Amino acid sequence: MLLALAAAAPAALSGYDLNLLARFMAMAILALGLVLVWGHGGILSLGQGVFFGLGGYAIAMHMKLADLPAGEMPDFMVWSGREALPLWWAPFGSATFAIAAAILVPTLVAALFAWAVFHRRVGGTYFALITQALALAFATLIISQQDATGGFNGLTDFYSILGFGLASPRTGVGLYWLTLAILCAAFVGLRWLTASRFGMLLRAARDGENRVRFLGYSPVPFKVVAFAIGALLAGIAGALFTLHAGVVSPALIGVVPSIEMVIWVAVGGRYSLAGAIVGALAVNLARDAVSSAFPELWLYCMGALFILVVTLMPNGLAGLLKGRAA
Repeated sequence: MLLALAAAAPAALSGYDLNLLARFMAMAILALGLVLVWGHGGILSLGQGVFFGLGGYAIAMHMKLADLPAGEMPDFMVWSGREALPLWWAPFGSATFAIAAAILVPTLVAALFAWAVFHRRVGGTYFALITQALALAFATLIISQQDATGGFNGLTDFYSILGFGLASPRTGVGLYWLTLAILCAAFVGLRWLTASRFGMLLRAARDGENRVRFLGYSPVPFKVVAFAIGALLAGIAGALFTLHAGVVSPALIGVVPSIEMVIWVAVGGRYSLAGAIVGALAVNLARDAVSSAFPELWLYCMGALFILVVTLMPNGLAGLLKGRAA
């Protein structure tokens, strides 16, 4: 049903509404990763915005360089008084490198971080607080490096990707189909993964790490892989969102956005892949509607929504529908 509606959207929606839907679908890709990490792995991450931002900045850096004449620097670097392009920016002139970085850098950072933490048997509330601190540190780093990252304003003013103008309606439709295809691939892939032996052992580690160790399995590799896959999907989501929105900034990757990402999954149902997609779409559509009419009310609405879900619908919309069907 959802797939049929998504397939019909390009013919039924205006260019603006289609772009908005595509942004929310990109966010749904991140939400799917959180179902694996939080729902099946029992790992509450409050720092997914970090991996979302790494993917978004990687593709944004390429687009900033691709639109410039040879030898010139991005405008914000000129305004900040820089005299030369930072060395670590140079490889992002290649689209292949930027796409690979958007996929691999979040995955590798997450894997190394998860191994270091889980190897010391840190979990639960402590892990959630560490990831929250990671999100705060990352956003602060981006803001503080104004001359290299664009600071609080982030990176914007992109005009093309791979030679296709972002303002073109055909490019917008093409990016929409790409986002839908990746969302479907992520959904199918995670369904297979969670139904596999890996998924079974991941859930076993979630429900009883000591029992898993007693049976001869180390839960660390399963948790590290799950966390890395969640970061992989977050990085892809960040890159796609940046293409649709035309901007990436610290406001999209800090502590508050990372908490909102958890709320999407909580609303849809943290054990349900389909529920995560619905939750991400529903919450972001509500945010767009409320923020447009009453910008100052959204944070209160979000807090009330989270309290409502935690107290009355611990399994989200998916659990509510399943209970009614039963």
